[in-house]
Amino acid sequence: MVDSLAPGPRDVIHWDDALRGFGVRVWPTGRKVYVAMTRVKGRLRKVTIGSHGTMTPDQARTRAHEIISEAKAGRDPVRDADLARKAPTMRGLGDRFLAEHVAVRCKPSTQSEYKRAVELFINPALGPRRITDIERRDIADLHHSLRHIPYQANRTLGVLSKMFNLAEVWGLRPDGSNPCRHVGKYPERKRERFLSPEEFAALGQVLRDAERDGSETPSAIAAIRLLALTGCRLNEIMTLRWEHVDLRNRALRLPESKTGAKVVHFGQTVAGVLKGIEPIDGNPWVITGRKEGSRLTDLQHPWRRIRAGAGLDDVRLHDLRHSFASGALSLGEGLPMIGKLLGHSQVQTTARYAHLADDPVKAAAGKVSDYVGAAMMGESGTPC
Repeated sequence: MVDSLAPGPRDVIHWDDALRGFGVRVWPTGRKVYVAMTRVKGRLRKVTIGSHGTMTPDQARTRAHEIISEAKAGRDPVRDADLARKAPTMRGLGDRFLAEHVAVRCKPSTQSEYKRAVELFINPALGPRRITDIERRDIADLHHSLRHIPYQANRTLGVLSKMFNLAEVWGLRPDGSNPCRHVGKYPERKRERFLSPEEFAALGQVLRDAERDGSETPSAIAAIRLLALTGCRLNEIMTLRWEHVDLRNRALRLPESKTGAKVVHFGQTVAGVLKGIEPIDGNPWVITGRKEGSRLTDLQHPWRRIRAGAGLDDVRLHDLRHSFASGALSLGEGLPMIGKLLGHSQVQTTARYAHLADDPVKAAAGKVSDYVGAAMMGESGTPC
C-alpha cells in the first residue's frame, strides 16, 4: 500500500487506520517518511520516525506506538530529541558542575573531593560520551571497576548522582532519568584505631626528638600536637588563623567547620602549645608554610615519617581525633559531652564511640569476678 502511494504537487500525510496518529508523509520528490503525531500537555508534537525502505511499515508502526504511549505518559518526544542532539558530553557536564555548583555552594575541602572524583574517575571513564547516552549499566560498570576501593567507588557514585540531578534541573536530561538510581553502594567498614597511653607516649617522644634535632618543621610538629590535644579535624587546624585563637578564654572560635561555626575549648596544655608558636608578621596562619604569608598545606609526608618513628604505621591523622574521643570516654565523660567536644551536629555520629563506654564496665566486672573467683578458690582466706 505504501509503495503504491503516488507523489503529488505538495507533500501529503496519509494516516493509518489501525493506529491513530501514525502516518506516512509523501513528498513531491517521491520520498516517503513515517511520522507520528500526538499531543503532550496540550501541545501538538510531530516526530519523524524514519524513511520508507529503510524500515518496514510494521517497524514504523511499533515505534509510533511507543512514541504516542510516552507522550500520553507526559514525556515530550520532540524535547527529548532536542536534548539528545544538543546534550553536552560528560566532561562538559563535569566542568559546569564544578564551576556553577561546587565552586558556589561547597566548602573548599568538599570542592577538592568533587574535583578529584570528576577528574580522576569520571572523566577517564565517561568523559567523551554525551550525557543523554549514559545508562544505568554504564554507571554500574564504573562503580564495579572501583570495587577495590569501595569508599571511593561510593563517593564517585554520589558525585555522579548529583551531576545527573543537576542535569535535569538544567534541562539537559528528562526528569526522573538519573541513571545512578538503584545502583547499590558497597558496604563500608568504619575504620577504628585508638592510640593507647603507651602509643601516645611514643608519639610524644618522637615529636620531642624531631623538635630537638630539627628533622621536622616546627609547624608540622605543632599541628600534630594540636590535632592530638584538641580532637579537631585536620582542616580545622591547618586553616586556623590567629584571629580565631582566644588564649585568654582558652578557646578556638572557628567561623567555619564541617558542621558550621563552632567553638573549641581547650586547657593549659593546648595553651602552652599555642604560646610556643611564634606569630609571623604578615602571616595570619597559626600553622605556617615555607613561603611568605602562606600556611602549611602538606602534613601527610611529615606525619608518615613521625608515625614510622613511633611505630604507628597504621595510624592516620584522623585517628588522633578518634583517640581524643576514646580518652574522654576512659575519663568518664558521656557521649553528649564528647559530641560537644568534637563538634558533632548529630548524636548518631558520636554514637559510633558508644561501645568504648563499656570498657570501664568490663574492667570493673573483671575485678569483681577475679575477687569472687579468688575467694571461691580459697586464695584470699575467705571460705567458699
